[in-house]
Amino acid sequence: MLIDAPKGLKDVVVTTTLIGDVNGAAGYYHYREHDAIELARTRSFEDVWFLFVEGRLPSRGEATLFTEQTAALRQLPATISDVLPAIARSGCTALAGLRTALSMLPSRPMWDAPMSSRKADALRVSAMTPTILAALHRLKLGLDPVNPRVDLSTSANWLYMLTGLEPSTWTSRAVEQYLIATIDHGFNASTFTARVVASAGADVVSAVTAAIGTFSGPLHGGAPDRALEALDLIGTPDNIDGWVRERIQQGERIMGFGHAVYKTEDPRARLLKGIAQERPNPLTDFAVTVERRVTELLAELKPGRQLYANVEFYAGVVMELCGIPREMFTPTFACSRVIGWCANALEQSEDTKIIRPVARYTGPVPKMIKH
Repeated sequence: MLIDAPKGLKDVVVTTTLIGDVNGAAGYYHYREHDAIELARTRSFEDVWFLFVEGRLPSRGEATLFTEQTAALRQLPATISDVLPAIARSGCTALAGLRTALSMLPSRPMWDAPMSSRKADALRVSAMTPTILAALHRLKLGLDPVNPRVDLSTSANWLYMLTGLEPSTWTSRAVEQYLIATIDHGFNASTFTARVVASAGADVVSAVTAAIGTFSGPLHGGAPDRALEALDLIGTPDNIDGWVRERIQQGERIMGFGHAVYKTEDPRARLLKGIAQERPNPLTDFAVTVERRVTELLAELKPGRQLYANVEFYAGVVMELCGIPREMFTPTFACSRVIGWCANALEQSEDTKIIRPVARYTGPVPKMIKH
């Protein structure tokens, strides 16, 4: 018997997971049993990465060993580094280039690979993703890629590979907290994509590259730069009301506001707002003013919708303050989310049932052929 699901599979439970969950009504999400925002405030990125791989937080010795292990995996093999200049010249986006480059990384189908092999592939994909993205960015600018450093944290190394300069402690930690807060977030579209591919027994790389394609859409990962562009278009506090009302009248979305799950304030936005306010500056002050007024206008113009600033709104502000080019906002997001994709792909790989829904045909009546 066919079961009609709501559009977008909204509120449809498709499987169970040990990785984490999102409580949209309470404005809360967690990784395993740990509050994700508390992890961002108190732990290193490598500690939380370990949590996603092993299912628990590391001891001090394990944390040191894991940090050294993953740092050693950042260097690209020649088979990938040699093709990056051609990818950069193609004019494709950084995420499209990442898909192409990662596809050249050997990865054994998870169907018949031991879990140790699957985890090894997941670690390599996750460690190399920032290196590929940073190299493609610099090559597009006509600059030489900056080799990764094993003595820097994941966030500091990301900023170093982008700019060629070692970042300040505050900048590195600000980006690190953002990365921790965005590793995973329930069964979002890209995570579900990764799990569908994994359910077919495919390799880790295939699951990740498919997820990247979904993630690149502006309704998913591709919004931090668009939210910041909205601040540019508004320009001054006096323009907020007119700009928002015009967008609403034209049926357009206000990028950086509203979320498919949260019916209250996005906890990630709250975290990033606090980080931005640690360094008083005109951009943050303006963003806070815009957020307050846009929230009020949305409540007036879209009553009952409960639309608040989401993670993209203040993510753009924080990344701008940290000197990350706008075209690299979404790729920075991908540097953390790849770990969540891998964790979900590995969890799905332990289920032998392929994900295979059906569609209800609503086209013209077919012409039956008599045999």
